[in-house]
Formats: sequence, C-alpha cells, structure tokens
Amino acid sequence: MKNKNTQFPKVLIIGGGFGGIQLAKKLKNKEVDVLMLDRHNYHTFQPLLYQVATGGLEPDSIAFPLRKVFKHQKRFNFRVADVLQILPNEKKVITDIGDYDYDYLVLATGSETNFFGQKEIEHFSMPMKTVPEALNMRSLILQNLEEALIEKDPIRKEALMTFVVVGGGPTGVETAGALAELKNHVLVSDYPELDIATMKIFLLEGSERVLEPFSEQASAKAKEFLEDLGVVVMEKTRVNHYDGDTITYNTTEKITTKGVIWSAGVKGALIPGLDEAEIVRGGRIKTTNYNKIVNYNDIFAIGDLAYMETKEFPTGHPGVAQVAIQQGKQLGDNLIRILNNEKPLDFDYFDKGSMATVGRNKAVVDLKYWKFQGFFAWLTWMFIHLLFLVGFRNKAVTLMNWIINYFSYDRGTRVIIRKFNRELMTEETVAK
Repeated sequence: MKNKNTQFPKVLIIGGGFGGIQLAKKLKNKEVDVLMLDRHNYHTFQPLLYQVATGGLEPDSIAFPLRKVFKHQKRFNFRVADVLQILPNEKKVITDIGDYDYDYLVLATGSETNFFGQKEIEHFSMPMKTVPEALNMRSLILQNLEEALIEKDPIRKEALMTFVVVGGGPTGVETAGALAELKNHVLVSDYPELDIATMKIFLLEGSERVLEPFSEQASAKAKEFLEDLGVVVMEKTRVNHYDGDTITYNTTEKITTKGVIWSAGVKGALIPGLDEAEIVRGGRIKTTNYNKIVNYNDIFAIGDLAYMETKEFPTGHPGVAQVAIQQGKQLGDNLIRILNNEKPLDFDYFDKGSMATVGRNKAVVDLKYWKFQGFFAWLTWMFIHLLFLVGFRNKAVTLMNWIINYFSYDRGTRVIIRKFNRELMTEETVAK
C-alpha cells in the first residue's frame, strides 16, 4: 500500500501518544501531508492506567479515539497498523497492512515494560503499560480473591491474598496505594467471608528510597503515607526471581504470592531497521538537540524513545508525558523550519515539576520552588490529570467517578469482563 501522491511532503508519525498527538496538531494547516500509524485506534492516558487496574475507572475513561482528535484536520490520515520494520535507505516502513513511504519519519512509539531479560518474571508477573494489560491485572486481582474464598490450603490462600508491587516509582507507589485503599474501604464489604485484614501488600524498591527522582522530603512522605495505609515498603530490595508462586529478593529472601505487579522499569519501544550503534541503555535512540536521530537526515524520535544529552540532562530527559508533549510541539515547528531551509531550534525542556498520589487526600508534589504534600497536593494532582485527559467526556466521566468514589468509599468497576488465563496469553493477544 502506497501513500497517495500529493504536492506536499509526507510526514509519517508512528505512535499516537502524547508526543505524536502534539506533533500532528502542530502540523495542522501546514503544507505537509501527515499520516499517523498506531496499533490501537485510541490514545491512552497512561498515568491513570493503575486506576483501571484497581477498579477506580472504566477503561474508556482514559482512552480517546485518535480519529476524533483530528476529525477537523485537513491533510491528516490515520491507520491502525503494527509497524514491523523501517527501511531508511528506501524511505519506507513495512507494516502488517502494507508499506508506506515518507519524506520525514517521526518515531513516537514511547516505551514498554522492561523485564531486564528475566523471561520467567516476564511470563508470571503483570505489566501495566496498555489498557488490555490493566484489564488483565484487574481480572487477576478479582480472580485471586474469588479463588481465595474457596481455597482450603492455608498457604495457597495466603499466596492468593498477597500482592507484590515491584518498583517504587510513581506507577508503583500509586498502584500500591490504590490496592491498599481497595483493601481498606471496598473489599471488606465485597468479601465478608474472607478475612480481608490478612491481605498483604508489599512494595519492593531496589534503590535507597521510593520515588527516587523526587525530593527526599517527597519520598519520605510517600513512604509514610503508604505505611499508614498498611503497605509494607521495602527499599534496597532487588528482585532476583519469580516462578508464579514465590518471589525471591536479595538473593535468598522469599515471599509467597500469586500476584506480582511489575513496574520496575521501562525501555524504548524500538522498531527494527535503524542503526543499533545509536541505541543506548534502556532502548533509547540517540538524537541531536532537535530530535533528529543521529546519522539520519529525515528520521526523528520524540518522547520516551529519544535520548538527548544536554547540560541539564546529561543522561537524557526523564520519561514523563511533559517531555513528549514539549518535544512534539517543537518538532512540529522545526519540521516547518527545515522545509523552509531554516535552522531548527534546539529543544529546551521546561520542567513543570513532579507529582504522585498515594490515596485519598494523600499525594506529593515537587515544583521548582515549592514542595508540598497531603490534601492540597492531592487536589493539585487531580486537577493536573483532569487537565491533560483528552476529550471533554473523559474529563467529565473521570471527575464524576472520583467524586462518587470519594464520598461513597466505593469503586464501581469491580467486574471481570474477561477471565485472565496466563497460559493462553501470547504477545499477540496482549497487543489486542
């Protein structure tokens, strides 16, 4: 399949995440033809995936149709496709629905879960980078509790009611906090035949403190919040092995569990075909200071996939949405400058701060000149996340869910839409 020939240069964007959307919007009404490819027909608001996994939100509250985002944009096309390979010399990409030519190619594929080569952990633990994975996790949590109701073996019953979150970054902290609130406020009434007080939640972090990129003040407060909720926080704890029944950490220590949630790291979602010499640790691709991939004149990378060394960020920018958003916007401007034979401008990241929520009335916020925690931080966290959700309906539905959950101490989406069966799962079924 070929792109329709036009008089305008063809910009091919792979990925409909934060960066890809902002780039395509920047090219609106410009003299370029834009084609976006993504394996899903929707944009996922990943910061709230953990709420889908723990029953706080419906999946369609954090997903928005990509076609609807650009329904009024001329010279924009979208295709659902899985990109299999890039052929730089031919200026072409190979997909499962055909081949597409380009004049300029932008990789905005984001990141995927990094299991650091541990295949057994990859098979038995639960990642959470996509909506289907979040739904799988929700099913596993509820299925474990349903099975615990009828389990006679006390050791297996304990394993079914023990959940271990690996990785103390924002996703891990927020997931552990959400599980604790589920235990403390919801499951007691849902499962009166179970002694929910015996349910255990662990958070394992390999570094010296949770939320390591945050201030020490924020890390300490987040740990305090988690422990107040009943989460066992274990820092300086390295996971070595998980076989589906027992997780081993610090070489010899063990926890028996049937529910391990993996949020210990991410890596760039690479597509075969580019020079592997330019791929650095974490699967990121080296770029210039205006996001052009080193050694290529017409291929760019933005967001989590891009590795750009600057004075302020000598090991690359953090893998957060704001980096992708700002790089997408500036690359849109730079592509027009390049087409006009003007010099592209270097990317200068404006750090708007970091935040994470632990639970009801509990959050931490680190701004450049102000750091605060507690109720006001929690309100700030909610406001910012609502602001960046795509679509008015999603904002309204999410806000309504939060209000109802706050006053009712309930979560209305505790349903097993599809039963999770690990033995039937493959890479293809996860992708769908």
